[in-house]
Amino acid sequence: MHKVPAGTTLVVGLGVSGRAIARHLTRKGIPFMLADTRATPPGVDDFHAAHPGVEVHCGSLAQLDLSEVEEVVLSPGVAPDSPGLEGLGDRVRIASGESLVVGEIALFVRDCRAPIAAITGSNAKSTVTTLLGEMARAAGWNVAVGGNLGTPALDLLHDQPDADLYVLELSSFQLETTPCLGAETVAFLNLSDDHLDRHGDMAGYRAAKLPIFRGARHAVVNAEDPMTWPETPLPALDRFTIRAPDADEWGIAEHDDGSGASAWLMRGAEPLLPCHALRIKGRHNQANALAALAMGHRLGLPMTAMLEVLERFPGLPHRGELVAEVEGVSWINDSKGTNVGATLAAIDGLGAALSGKLVLLAGGVGKGADFTPLAEPLSRYAREAILFGRDAQALQCALQERVATSRVIDLAAAMERAATIAEAGDCVLLSPACASLDQFSNYQERGEVFRRWVIEYSRRRA
Repeated sequence: MHKVPAGTTLVVGLGVSGRAIARHLTRKGIPFMLADTRATPPGVDDFHAAHPGVEVHCGSLAQLDLSEVEEVVLSPGVAPDSPGLEGLGDRVRIASGESLVVGEIALFVRDCRAPIAAITGSNAKSTVTTLLGEMARAAGWNVAVGGNLGTPALDLLHDQPDADLYVLELSSFQLETTPCLGAETVAFLNLSDDHLDRHGDMAGYRAAKLPIFRGARHAVVNAEDPMTWPETPLPALDRFTIRAPDADEWGIAEHDDGSGASAWLMRGAEPLLPCHALRIKGRHNQANALAALAMGHRLGLPMTAMLEVLERFPGLPHRGELVAEVEGVSWINDSKGTNVGATLAAIDGLGAALSGKLVLLAGGVGKGADFTPLAEPLSRYAREAILFGRDAQALQCALQERVATSRVIDLAAAMERAATIAEAGDCVLLSPACASLDQFSNYQERGEVFRRWVIEYSRRRA
Protein backbone atom coordinates (compact mmCIF):
# COMPACT_ATOMS: atom_id res chain seq x y z
CA MET A 1 0.00 0.00 0.00
CA HIS A 2 1.42 3.35 -1.09
CA LYS A 3 0.26 6.41 0.84
CA VAL A 4 -0.59 9.61 -1.00
CA PRO A 5 1.10 12.33 1.06
CA ALA A 6 -1.05 14.70 3.09
CA GLY A 7 -1.92 17.87 1.16
CA THR A 8 -1.42 16.18 -2.21
CA THR A 9 -4.09 16.15 -4.93
CA LEU A 10 -4.46 12.87 -6.81
CA VAL A 11 -5.20 13.14 -10.53
CA VAL A 12 -6.66 9.92 -11.92
CA GLY A 13 -6.35 9.17 -15.64
CA LEU A 14 -3.62 9.98 -18.14
CA GLY A 15 -5.83 10.99 -21.03
CA VAL A 16 -6.49 14.37 -22.65
CA SER A 17 -8.39 15.64 -19.61
CA GLY A 18 -5.91 14.19 -17.12
CA ARG A 19 -3.06 16.01 -18.80
CA ALA A 20 -5.08 19.25 -18.85
CA ILE A 21 -5.76 18.84 -15.11
CA ALA A 22 -2.04 18.31 -14.51
CA ARG A 23 -1.14 21.47 -16.46
CA HIS A 24 -3.71 23.46 -14.48
CA LEU A 25 -2.45 22.26 -11.10
CA THR A 26 1.14 22.96 -12.16
CA ARG A 27 0.25 26.52 -13.15
CA LYS A 28 -1.39 27.04 -9.77
CA GLY A 29 1.47 25.49 -7.84
CA ILE A 30 -0.73 22.80 -6.28
CA PRO A 31 1.19 19.64 -5.33
CA PHE A 32 -0.19 16.55 -7.05
CA MET A 33 0.56 13.04 -8.17
CA LEU A 34 -0.99 11.10 -11.03
CA ALA A 35 -2.51 7.63 -11.12
CA ASP A 36 -3.67 5.50 -14.03
CA THR A 37 -5.17 2.03 -13.72
CA ARG A 38 -3.28 0.81 -16.78
CA ALA A 39 0.12 -0.80 -16.22
CA THR A 40 1.75 1.17 -19.04
CA PRO A 41 -0.57 4.02 -20.09
CA PRO A 42 0.15 5.71 -23.42
CA GLY A 43 1.85 9.06 -22.99
CA VAL A 44 3.47 8.35 -19.64
CA ASP A 45 6.96 9.22 -20.92
CA ASP A 46 5.71 12.53 -22.29
CA PHE A 47 4.05 13.21 -18.93
CA HIS A 48 7.31 12.61 -17.06
CA ALA A 49 9.07 15.00 -19.43
CA ALA A 50 6.43 17.70 -18.97
CA HIS A 51 6.16 17.26 -15.19
CA PRO A 52 9.54 16.18 -13.84
CA GLY A 53 9.41 15.13 -10.24
CA VAL A 54 5.67 14.39 -10.24
CA GLU A 55 5.03 10.85 -9.04
CA VAL A 56 3.05 8.53 -11.30
CA HIS A 57 1.28 5.41 -10.01
CA CYS A 58 0.32 2.80 -12.61
CA GLY A 59 -2.02 -0.03 -11.69
CA SER A 60 -4.91 -0.60 -9.32
CA LEU A 61 -6.12 2.39 -7.32
CA ALA A 62 -6.76 -0.02 -4.46
CA GLN A 63 -2.97 -0.05 -3.92
CA LEU A 64 -3.11 3.61 -2.84
CA ASP A 65 -3.77 4.80 0.72
CA LEU A 66 -5.97 7.87 0.26
CA SER A 67 -6.64 8.54 3.94
CA GLU A 68 -4.85 11.91 3.85
CA VAL A 69 -5.31 12.89 0.20
CA GLU A 70 -6.22 16.56 -0.31
CA GLU A 71 -8.55 15.93 -3.25
CA VAL A 72 -9.12 13.37 -5.99
CA VAL A 73 -9.67 14.79 -9.47
CA LEU A 74 -11.03 12.25 -11.96
CA SER A 75 -10.65 12.28 -15.71
CA PRO A 76 -14.03 11.74 -17.42
CA GLY A 77 -13.10 8.19 -18.42
CA VAL A 78 -12.76 7.12 -14.78
CA ALA A 79 -15.97 6.13 -12.98
CA PRO A 80 -16.38 7.60 -9.47
CA ASP A 81 -17.09 4.11 -8.11
CA SER A 82 -13.92 2.56 -9.55
CA PRO A 83 -12.19 0.03 -7.27
CA GLY A 84 -10.10 1.91 -4.77
CA LEU A 85 -12.39 4.97 -4.73
CA GLU A 86 -15.23 3.40 -2.74
CA GLY A 87 -16.72 5.80 -0.21
CA LEU A 88 -14.49 8.73 -1.15
CA GLY A 89 -17.34 10.57 -2.83
CA ASP A 90 -19.12 10.78 0.53
CA ARG A 91 -16.17 12.56 2.15
CA VAL A 92 -16.17 16.36 2.11
CA ARG A 93 -13.24 18.76 1.86
CA ILE A 94 -13.33 21.16 4.79
CA ALA A 95 -11.84 23.96 2.67
CA SER A 96 -14.60 23.97 0.03
CA GLY A 97 -17.47 21.90 1.38
CA GLU A 98 -17.36 19.92 -1.87
CA SER A 99 -17.02 16.20 -2.28
CA LEU A 100 -13.48 14.92 -1.99
CA VAL A 101 -13.90 13.46 -5.48
CA VAL A 102 -14.46 15.96 -8.30
CA GLY A 103 -13.70 16.29 -11.99
CA GLU A 104 -11.98 18.79 -14.25
CA ILE A 105 -15.08 21.00 -14.61
CA ALA A 106 -15.22 21.58 -10.83
CA LEU A 107 -11.68 22.99 -11.04
CA PHE A 108 -12.72 25.10 -14.03
CA VAL A 109 -15.68 26.60 -12.15
CA ARG A 110 -13.48 27.61 -9.21
CA ASP A 111 -11.30 29.84 -11.40
CA CYS A 112 -13.76 30.94 -14.10
CA ARG A 113 -14.67 34.65 -13.94
CA ALA A 114 -16.88 34.92 -17.02
CA PRO A 115 -20.38 33.59 -17.80
CA ILE A 116 -20.65 29.92 -18.74
CA ALA A 117 -22.97 28.45 -21.37
CA ALA A 118 -23.09 24.66 -21.20
CA ILE A 119 -24.66 22.07 -23.48
CA THR A 120 -25.34 18.39 -22.85
CA GLY A 121 -27.45 15.64 -24.38
CA SER A 122 -26.97 12.25 -26.00
CA ASN A 123 -26.78 13.83 -29.46
CA ALA A 124 -26.13 17.14 -31.21
CA LYS A 125 -24.30 18.82 -28.33
CA SER A 126 -21.21 19.43 -30.49
CA THR A 127 -23.34 21.10 -33.17
CA VAL A 128 -25.16 23.36 -30.69
CA THR A 129 -21.94 24.20 -28.84
CA THR A 130 -20.22 25.20 -32.08
CA LEU A 131 -23.24 27.12 -33.32
CA LEU A 132 -23.53 29.15 -30.12
CA GLY A 133 -19.83 29.94 -30.20
CA GLU A 134 -20.10 31.12 -33.81
CA MET A 135 -23.11 33.27 -32.89
CA ALA A 136 -21.17 34.93 -30.06
CA ARG A 137 -18.20 35.59 -32.38
CA ALA A 138 -20.51 37.10 -34.99
CA ALA A 139 -21.76 39.45 -32.28
CA GLY A 140 -18.19 40.58 -31.60
CA TRP A 141 -17.70 38.69 -28.34
CA ASN A 142 -14.40 37.18 -27.22
CA VAL A 143 -15.68 33.63 -26.78
CA ALA A 144 -13.88 30.45 -25.74
CA VAL A 145 -15.37 27.15 -26.93
CA GLY A 146 -14.38 23.68 -25.75
CA GLY A 147 -14.88 21.16 -22.97
CA ASN A 148 -15.80 17.70 -24.24
CA LEU A 149 -15.36 19.21 -27.73
CA GLY A 150 -11.91 20.38 -28.81
CA THR A 151 -9.89 22.26 -26.18
CA PRO A 152 -10.25 21.02 -22.57
CA ALA A 153 -12.01 23.54 -20.33
CA LEU A 154 -9.00 24.06 -18.07
CA ASP A 155 -6.79 24.91 -21.04
CA LEU A 156 -9.37 27.48 -22.16
CA LEU A 157 -8.85 29.31 -18.87
CA HIS A 158 -5.14 29.57 -19.63
CA ASP A 159 -5.42 30.24 -23.36
CA GLN A 160 -8.27 32.77 -23.18
CA PRO A 161 -8.29 34.24 -19.66
CA ASP A 162 -10.10 37.40 -20.81
CA ALA A 163 -12.97 35.61 -22.58
CA ASP A 164 -16.38 37.27 -22.37
CA LEU A 165 -18.06 33.85 -22.45
CA TYR A 166 -17.08 30.19 -22.09
CA VAL A 167 -19.22 27.80 -24.17
CA LEU A 168 -18.73 24.21 -23.03
CA GLU A 169 -19.92 20.89 -24.36
CA LEU A 170 -20.25 18.63 -21.32
CA SER A 171 -20.69 14.86 -21.17
CA SER A 172 -22.40 12.85 -18.46
CA PHE A 173 -18.94 11.71 -17.35
CA GLN A 174 -17.93 15.34 -16.75
CA LEU A 175 -21.18 16.42 -15.15
CA GLU A 176 -21.42 13.64 -12.58
CA THR A 177 -18.25 14.97 -10.91
CA THR A 178 -19.29 18.65 -11.01
CA PRO A 179 -20.80 19.77 -7.66
CA CYS A 180 -22.17 23.11 -8.94
CA LEU A 181 -21.71 24.44 -12.47
CA GLY A 182 -23.45 27.79 -11.88
CA ALA A 183 -23.89 28.54 -15.58
CA GLU A 184 -25.67 31.55 -17.02
CA THR A 185 -27.49 29.32 -19.51
CA VAL A 186 -27.53 25.57 -20.10
CA ALA A 187 -29.17 23.23 -22.61
CA PHE A 188 -30.18 19.61 -22.13
CA LEU A 189 -31.02 18.63 -25.71
CA ASN A 190 -32.18 15.00 -25.63
CA LEU A 191 -31.61 11.66 -23.94
CA SER A 192 -31.33 8.26 -25.63
CA ASP A 193 -29.59 4.95 -24.96
CA ASP A 194 -25.86 5.52 -24.58
CA HIS A 195 -23.12 4.81 -22.05
CA LEU A 196 -25.36 2.34 -20.22
CA ASP A 197 -22.26 0.23 -19.66
CA ARG A 198 -21.13 3.05 -17.35
CA HIS A 199 -24.41 4.36 -15.91
CA GLY A 200 -26.38 1.10 -15.65
CA ASP A 201 -29.74 2.23 -17.02
CA MET A 202 -31.49 5.28 -18.41
CA ALA A 203 -32.32 6.57 -14.93
CA GLY A 204 -28.64 6.44 -14.00
CA TYR A 205 -27.66 8.08 -17.29
CA ARG A 206 -30.15 10.92 -16.76
CA ALA A 207 -29.05 11.37 -13.15
CA ALA A 208 -25.46 11.83 -14.35
CA LYS A 209 -26.55 14.66 -16.68
CA LEU A 210 -28.88 16.50 -14.29
CA PRO A 211 -26.03 18.33 -12.49
CA ILE A 212 -25.91 20.67 -15.49
CA PHE A 213 -28.87 22.47 -13.88
CA ARG A 214 -27.12 23.09 -10.53
CA GLY A 215 -26.87 26.83 -10.02
CA ALA A 216 -28.07 27.58 -13.56
CA ARG A 217 -29.83 30.89 -14.08
CA HIS A 218 -31.51 29.76 -17.31
CA ALA A 219 -32.09 26.46 -19.10
CA VAL A 220 -33.18 25.32 -22.54
CA VAL A 221 -34.88 21.92 -22.71
CA ASN A 222 -36.61 19.73 -25.27
CA ALA A 223 -40.39 20.20 -25.04
CA GLU A 224 -40.91 16.70 -26.47
CA ASP A 225 -38.48 14.89 -24.16
CA PRO A 226 -39.42 15.12 -20.45
CA MET A 227 -36.19 13.30 -19.60
CA THR A 228 -34.41 16.61 -20.34
CA TRP A 229 -36.47 18.63 -17.88
CA PRO A 230 -35.02 19.72 -14.52
CA GLU A 231 -36.41 18.13 -11.37
CA THR A 232 -36.61 21.43 -9.47
CA PRO A 233 -37.69 24.87 -10.74
CA LEU A 234 -35.09 27.20 -12.25
CA PRO A 235 -35.12 31.01 -12.43
CA ALA A 236 -35.89 30.90 -16.17
CA LEU A 237 -36.67 28.14 -18.68
CA ASP A 238 -37.14 27.97 -22.46
CA ARG A 239 -38.39 24.99 -24.48
CA PHE A 240 -37.74 24.11 -28.12
CA THR A 241 -39.86 21.83 -30.30
CA ILE A 242 -40.06 20.73 -33.93
CA ARG A 243 -43.81 21.34 -33.97
CA ALA A 244 -45.69 24.65 -34.02
CA PRO A 245 -44.63 26.39 -30.79
CA ASP A 246 -46.76 27.66 -27.97
CA ALA A 247 -46.44 31.35 -27.16
CA ASP A 248 -43.39 30.84 -24.93
CA GLU A 249 -41.62 28.19 -27.02
CA TRP A 250 -39.16 28.07 -29.91
CA GLY A 251 -40.45 25.88 -32.72
CA ILE A 252 -41.28 25.34 -36.40
CA ALA A 253 -44.46 26.44 -38.12
CA GLU A 254 -45.82 27.39 -41.53
CA HIS A 255 -45.49 31.08 -42.34
CA ASP A 256 -46.23 33.07 -45.49
CA ASP A 257 -43.87 36.01 -46.00
CA GLY A 258 -45.59 36.99 -49.23
CA SER A 259 -43.78 34.51 -51.44
CA GLY A 260 -45.81 31.49 -50.36
CA ALA A 261 -46.12 29.48 -47.17
CA SER A 262 -43.18 27.43 -45.95
CA ALA A 263 -41.73 26.10 -42.72
CA TRP A 264 -40.01 28.73 -40.56
CA LEU A 265 -38.06 28.83 -37.33
CA MET A 266 -40.33 30.62 -34.88
CA ARG A 267 -40.25 32.18 -31.43
CA GLY A 268 -43.86 31.86 -30.40
CA ALA A 269 -45.76 33.62 -33.18
CA GLU A 270 -42.68 35.55 -34.36
CA PRO A 271 -41.13 34.24 -37.61
CA LEU A 272 -37.33 34.20 -37.53
CA LEU A 273 -35.93 32.40 -40.59
CA PRO A 274 -37.28 30.09 -43.29
CA CYS A 275 -36.02 26.57 -42.70
CA HIS A 276 -34.77 26.29 -46.27
CA ALA A 277 -32.33 29.15 -45.53
CA LEU A 278 -30.39 27.02 -43.04
CA ARG A 279 -27.26 25.54 -44.58
CA ILE A 280 -27.45 22.53 -42.26
CA LYS A 281 -30.22 20.24 -43.41
CA GLY A 282 -32.78 18.05 -41.69
CA ARG A 283 -35.42 18.57 -39.03
CA HIS A 284 -32.97 17.52 -36.30
CA ASN A 285 -30.66 20.38 -37.29
CA GLN A 286 -33.56 22.80 -37.19
CA ALA A 287 -34.07 21.74 -33.57
CA ASN A 288 -30.37 22.33 -32.93
CA ALA A 289 -30.68 25.83 -34.40
CA LEU A 290 -33.62 26.62 -32.12
CA ALA A 291 -31.72 25.50 -29.02
CA ALA A 292 -28.76 27.70 -29.95
CA LEU A 293 -31.06 30.65 -30.63
CA ALA A 294 -32.76 30.27 -27.25
CA MET A 295 -29.41 30.22 -25.44
CA GLY A 296 -28.05 33.15 -27.45
CA HIS A 297 -31.19 35.19 -26.81
CA ARG A 298 -30.73 34.68 -23.08
CA LEU A 299 -27.12 35.85 -23.36
CA GLY A 300 -28.19 39.00 -25.21
CA LEU A 301 -26.76 38.14 -28.63
CA PRO A 302 -28.36 40.15 -31.47
CA MET A 303 -30.88 38.10 -33.43
CA THR A 304 -29.51 39.39 -36.75
CA ALA A 305 -26.04 38.05 -35.95
CA MET A 306 -27.41 34.67 -34.87
CA LEU A 307 -29.55 34.24 -37.97
CA GLU A 308 -26.64 35.20 -40.22
CA VAL A 309 -24.63 32.36 -38.67
CA LEU A 310 -27.44 29.88 -39.33
CA GLU A 311 -27.45 30.84 -43.01
CA ARG A 312 -23.72 30.10 -43.44
CA PHE A 313 -22.90 27.41 -40.84
CA PRO A 314 -22.01 24.23 -42.79
CA GLY A 315 -22.22 21.78 -39.92
CA LEU A 316 -19.46 19.74 -38.31
CA PRO A 317 -17.27 17.11 -39.93
CA HIS A 318 -18.73 13.61 -39.46
CA ARG A 319 -22.09 15.05 -38.33
CA GLY A 320 -24.56 15.09 -41.22
CA GLU A 321 -21.75 16.13 -43.58
CA LEU A 322 -22.61 16.05 -47.29
CA VAL A 323 -19.47 14.61 -48.89
CA ALA A 324 -20.63 14.43 -52.51
CA GLU A 325 -23.58 13.96 -54.81
CA VAL A 326 -22.89 11.34 -57.45
CA GLU A 327 -25.36 10.66 -60.25
CA GLY A 328 -28.23 12.03 -58.14
CA VAL A 329 -27.27 10.12 -54.98
CA SER A 330 -26.22 12.07 -51.88
CA TRP A 331 -23.48 10.55 -49.71
CA ILE A 332 -23.66 11.82 -46.12
CA ASN A 333 -21.05 11.23 -43.42
CA ASP A 334 -22.70 11.03 -40.00
CA SER A 335 -19.98 8.89 -38.41
CA LYS A 336 -20.47 10.77 -35.13
CA GLY A 337 -23.82 8.97 -34.90
CA THR A 338 -22.43 6.54 -32.33
CA ASN A 339 -25.73 5.70 -30.62
CA VAL A 340 -29.30 4.86 -31.55
CA GLY A 341 -30.66 8.31 -30.73
CA ALA A 342 -28.21 10.04 -33.06
CA THR A 343 -29.03 7.68 -35.92
CA LEU A 344 -32.77 8.08 -35.31
CA ALA A 345 -32.37 11.85 -35.56
CA ALA A 346 -30.48 11.52 -38.84
CA ILE A 347 -33.02 9.09 -40.33
CA ASP A 348 -36.01 11.19 -39.34
CA GLY A 349 -34.34 14.47 -40.21
CA LEU A 350 -33.21 13.44 -43.69
CA GLY A 351 -35.69 10.76 -44.70
CA ALA A 352 -38.77 12.94 -44.97
CA ALA A 353 -37.05 15.38 -47.32
CA LEU A 354 -35.87 12.78 -49.87
CA SER A 355 -37.45 12.16 -53.22
CA GLY A 356 -35.90 8.69 -53.09
CA LYS A 357 -34.87 6.38 -50.26
CA LEU A 358 -32.21 6.09 -47.60
CA VAL A 359 -29.47 3.49 -47.81
CA LEU A 360 -28.22 3.20 -44.24
CA LEU A 361 -24.71 2.04 -43.37
CA ALA A 362 -24.62 0.98 -39.72
CA GLY A 363 -22.64 -1.20 -37.33
CA GLY A 364 -19.71 -1.39 -34.96
CA VAL A 365 -19.76 -1.67 -31.17
CA GLY A 366 -23.34 -1.29 -29.94
CA LYS A 367 -22.53 -0.78 -26.24
CA GLY A 368 -25.51 -2.91 -25.25
CA ALA A 369 -28.04 -0.62 -26.94
CA ASP A 370 -31.52 -1.65 -28.09
CA PHE A 371 -31.60 -1.22 -31.88
CA THR A 372 -35.32 -1.91 -32.36
CA PRO A 373 -36.35 1.81 -32.37
CA LEU A 374 -34.57 2.13 -35.72
CA ALA A 375 -36.89 -0.35 -37.41
CA GLU A 376 -40.02 1.79 -37.72
CA PRO A 377 -38.51 4.89 -39.40
CA LEU A 378 -36.36 2.70 -41.62
CA SER A 379 -39.50 0.88 -42.77
CA ARG A 380 -40.78 4.26 -44.03
CA TYR A 381 -37.63 5.76 -45.47
CA ALA A 382 -35.03 3.10 -46.26
CA ARG A 383 -34.25 1.08 -49.35
CA GLU A 384 -31.87 -1.14 -47.37
CA ALA A 385 -29.80 -1.19 -44.19
CA ILE A 386 -26.27 -2.41 -44.89
CA LEU A 387 -24.71 -3.69 -41.68
CA PHE A 388 -21.08 -4.26 -40.78
CA GLY A 389 -18.80 -4.72 -37.78
CA ARG A 390 -19.04 -6.55 -34.49
CA ASP A 391 -22.75 -6.03 -33.79
CA ALA A 392 -24.03 -6.39 -37.36
CA GLN A 393 -25.96 -9.52 -36.40
CA ALA A 394 -27.69 -7.78 -33.48
CA LEU A 395 -28.68 -4.94 -35.79
CA GLN A 396 -29.98 -7.35 -38.40
CA CYS A 397 -32.10 -9.20 -35.84
CA ALA A 398 -33.64 -5.91 -34.74
CA LEU A 399 -34.36 -4.60 -38.25
CA GLN A 400 -34.94 -7.42 -40.71
CA GLU A 401 -38.67 -7.80 -40.16
CA ARG A 402 -39.29 -4.15 -41.14
CA VAL A 403 -36.63 -3.31 -43.72
CA ALA A 404 -34.39 -5.09 -46.21
CA THR A 405 -30.97 -5.79 -44.69
CA SER A 406 -27.63 -7.13 -45.79
CA ARG A 407 -24.52 -7.97 -43.77
CA VAL A 408 -20.98 -7.28 -44.97
CA ILE A 409 -17.60 -7.56 -43.32
CA ASP A 410 -16.57 -3.92 -43.08
CA LEU A 411 -17.32 -0.33 -44.09
CA ALA A 412 -15.52 -0.65 -47.44
CA ALA A 413 -17.76 -3.54 -48.43
CA ALA A 414 -20.81 -1.60 -47.19
CA MET A 415 -19.97 1.33 -49.46
CA GLU A 416 -19.45 -0.97 -52.44
CA ARG A 417 -22.85 -2.52 -51.79
CA ALA A 418 -24.49 0.91 -51.41
CA ALA A 419 -23.06 2.09 -54.73
CA THR A 420 -24.68 -0.86 -56.53
CA ILE A 421 -28.20 -0.41 -55.10
CA ALA A 422 -28.64 3.36 -54.64
CA GLU A 423 -30.80 5.15 -57.21
CA ALA A 424 -31.09 8.80 -58.21
CA GLY A 425 -32.84 10.72 -55.44
CA ASP A 426 -31.49 8.37 -52.75
CA CYS A 427 -29.18 9.21 -49.87
CA VAL A 428 -26.42 6.88 -48.68
CA LEU A 429 -26.16 7.67 -44.98
CA LEU A 430 -23.28 6.53 -42.80
CA SER A 431 -24.85 6.81 -39.33
CA PRO A 432 -23.67 3.68 -37.56
CA ALA A 433 -25.65 3.79 -34.26
CA CYS A 434 -22.50 2.22 -32.79
CA ALA A 435 -19.05 3.11 -31.58
CA SER A 436 -16.20 2.48 -33.99
CA LEU A 437 -13.57 0.76 -31.86
CA ASP A 438 -13.94 -2.72 -33.32
CA GLN A 439 -12.50 -1.63 -36.68
CA PHE A 440 -11.30 1.99 -36.25
CA SER A 441 -9.42 4.05 -33.67
CA ASN A 442 -12.35 6.50 -33.36
CA TYR A 443 -15.40 7.81 -35.21
CA GLN A 444 -13.25 10.43 -36.95
CA GLU A 445 -11.14 7.77 -38.64
CA ARG A 446 -14.31 5.92 -39.67
CA GLY A 447 -15.69 9.12 -41.19
CA GLU A 448 -12.43 9.87 -43.00
CA VAL A 449 -12.44 6.40 -44.56
CA PHE A 450 -15.98 7.05 -45.78
CA ARG A 451 -15.08 10.51 -47.07
CA ARG A 452 -11.98 9.36 -48.98
CA TRP A 453 -13.86 6.45 -50.57
CA VAL A 454 -16.76 8.67 -51.67
CA ILE A 455 -14.46 11.33 -53.14
CA GLU A 456 -12.53 8.70 -55.11
CA TYR A 457 -15.82 7.10 -56.21
CA SER A 458 -17.13 10.47 -57.42
CA ARG A 459 -13.94 10.98 -59.45
CA ARG A 460 -14.33 7.56 -61.09
CA ARG A 461 -17.95 8.31 -62.00
CA ALA A 462 -17.29 11.83 -63.29
